[in-house]
Amino acid sequence: MTDMTAGGRTSTAEGDKDVPETSGARKTQTRRGGGDPASRGRTTIADGVVEKIAGLAARDVPGVYAMGSGLSRTFGAVRDRVPGGSKSVSRGVKAEVGEVQTALDLEIVVEYGVSISEVSRDVRENVIAAVERMTGLEVVEVNIAVSDVKLPEEEEEEPEPRLQ
Repeated sequence: MTDMTAGGRTSTAEGDKDVPETSGARKTQTRRGGGDPASRGRTTIADGVVEKIAGLAARDVPGVYAMGSGLSRTFGAVRDRVPGGSKSVSRGVKAEVGEVQTALDLEIVVEYGVSISEVSRDVRENVIAAVERMTGLEVVEVNIAVSDVKLPEEEEEEPEPRLQ
């Protein structure tokens, strides 16, 4: 079925693009390549990408003091002070990424006085929402290990400077 539109153009019900009508002969331009452009090709997402997204989402939750075990935080603090070094947002996060699903393991340190079960629930919700929204992957599980509690009187763990 062909409809006349403004400006002497024709369009068809088959979804072909509008083409100017020329001297009674109608030309229609068909799509090339067949199918939806979004389905042409494959997208892969690296584990590290999902780990970064999950790490940032977990740190956003009130009650989460830090990510990772004491040893990884110590090494991270040293690495952060090295010129040219950068903070590791994926510290304390391990992801296994498949074609359509992902599973995450997080290691967190919580602040003293907060409900660990509530913080864990909030971390799970925030991480799942962020990863699914940004990657389109289904998050099948988020396992959380609470490795430490930050006490109010504890001072920051800072390595001694080597240069004076």
